[in-house]
Amino acid sequence: MKPTILCVDDEIDNVEALERLFRSKYTVLKAVSGPQALKLLDQNPDSISVIITDQRMPEMTGVEFLEQSILLSPHSVRILLTGYSDMESIIEAVNSGQIYRYLNKPWDPMDLLSTVARAVERFELNRDLEQKNKELSQALQELKTLDQAKTQFMVLINHELKTPLTSILNFSDLLLETRMTEEQEICAKRISKAAMRLRSMIDDVLFVIRGEMGSLVIRSDSFSCADLKVELPQEQAELAKNKHVKILFRWADQKVLADQALVTQVLIRLIHNALKFANEGSQVLIRSDLVNDLNQSKLRFAVYNQGPALSGEIVNKIMQPFYMDENMLNHSTGTGLGLTVCQSILRAHGSRLQFQNETEGVEVFFELPC
Repeated sequence: MKPTILCVDDEIDNVEALERLFRSKYTVLKAVSGPQALKLLDQNPDSISVIITDQRMPEMTGVEFLEQSILLSPHSVRILLTGYSDMESIIEAVNSGQIYRYLNKPWDPMDLLSTVARAVERFELNRDLEQKNKELSQALQELKTLDQAKTQFMVLINHELKTPLTSILNFSDLLLETRMTEEQEICAKRISKAAMRLRSMIDDVLFVIRGEMGSLVIRSDSFSCADLKVELPQEQAELAKNKHVKILFRWADQKVLADQALVTQVLIRLIHNALKFANEGSQVLIRSDLVNDLNQSKLRFAVYNQGPALSGEIVNKIMQPFYMDENMLNHSTGTGLGLTVCQSILRAHGSRLQFQNETEGVEVFFELPC
């Protein structure tokens, strides 16, 4: 479909000359006065790419017409033709009529063709930009709606799930303190264990949402690595024992600036991940080392396990929320949020997880300022 241009001049010969010049490439609308041109604009809303008008016309000057045309066709590109060296009119056209360019009469056909071609390109670019802005505005509104949904989801989980879950845990604890048969005690312990797992899953989901919303509370303080007390949960300790994996710690004599409790949580989750991938009878090494990055001292925390190398594709997969390895489903009990939680904590510290394959194993590490 050809772009449409509107040619306005009170002299019919000039209008027809313009039509002959442009009709091979454009659909040409003609008007011999400003009021007639305004009617054409009203009949063709948002479809006219370029408006070319003479300045000196009896009923309405070109500047007056262009000024009114903005209301009917705001995106059209405007060109003013004048046979006079009337700088005052030109300045007025620029300020009031929003002209793209002015040309003197008699016009140079090649110059006018080139000018109109660039004007059409400008119109189409502006139209595309407006469409992109509308899409961005819609996407922004969808993000705002999503943020609101996250907030409502957090309220729902906190109240509608955690409240009854707390009751289950409290009453199961009371039940375990009563006299029961051996079978009843087994059932009560299973109820309590399942409720604890559910609470851990809910806490992880809430943690990730807070991280995405930028509402994580970070209490940074300077502490020594030696002060880190990484006590593994019973499940991790049993996994290490069953796989005969030795866990070793090697801390640098160095202080770090971070939230000690959250850093400890990251390390516990990384150790759990390392235990799952570690070879039978191997070891998992947790260490910290001083490194210099762009003349800034940082402390690198690393967790190394002896096991199969990880490809970039696998790393991308395990970093996704709720990722579960099908080969490990028979003993996986989490939600696949462990590394996502770690990444949320580290992002709030201005850091991130990094993976690298080492000799006979894999190391995952992060860096924090000293």
